[in-house]
Amino acid sequence: MESYIEIFTELGKASLETLQMVVIASSISCVLGFFLGLILYITSNKLLYKNRIINSIAGFIINIIRSIPFIILLVLLVPVTLKITGTVIGPKAASVPLTVASIAFYARLAEAAFEEVDKGLIEAALAMGGSLKDIILGVILVESLPGLVRAFTVTLISIIGLSAMAGTVGGGGIGDLAIRFGYYRYEMDVMFTSVALLILVVQIIQGLGEKIARVLTKK
Repeated sequence: MESYIEIFTELGKASLETLQMVVIASSISCVLGFFLGLILYITSNKLLYKNRIINSIAGFIINIIRSIPFIILLVLLVPVTLKITGTVIGPKAASVPLTVASIAFYARLAEAAFEEVDKGLIEAALAMGGSLKDIILGVILVESLPGLVRAFTVTLISIIGLSAMAGTVGGGGIGDLAIRFGYYRYEMDVMFTSVALLILVVQIIQGLGEKIARVLTKK
């Protein structure tokens, strides 16, 4: 009985650690990734503010981050993580590389969502004398909102998966629990429970994301 109490206690603690990592990384990436994706789109569109230099620099940085495997990114960002959080272990420390990776990931997905906006609508807004701010708020953001929601849903699911990976190297969370109990102590019921919990959470997020996107599409 004591072992089961310990397992459920650890599972609750691990779930809170995972939630902390996911909330921090998703919140920051939603904002910074959005703006970075918007900059990429605007600076590549001749109808708006095409700037090859800015676009190339931003795209190059994003591509570098996305090309580095996350487990290596964890190690590379140790000095930055230590400076920001004062430690290299725990959910707060793991949130730093998680955030960096998710910003780059969401930025590309957001850029793709912006690219789906009908250019005819932008041309019409320009013909009516709309400013860049008016076009962004009144046309691009409105038309791309369903795509942005789907992009964020995919990013959120990706963050959950990466948080489990971060847990295996000192980040804590469900991934750490599954390794400590399921692998090192051969308690496969803990492993299966952890996996089932992650699957359930991902399914809920995917379902909600799609539902919200469909509602926005109808509007």
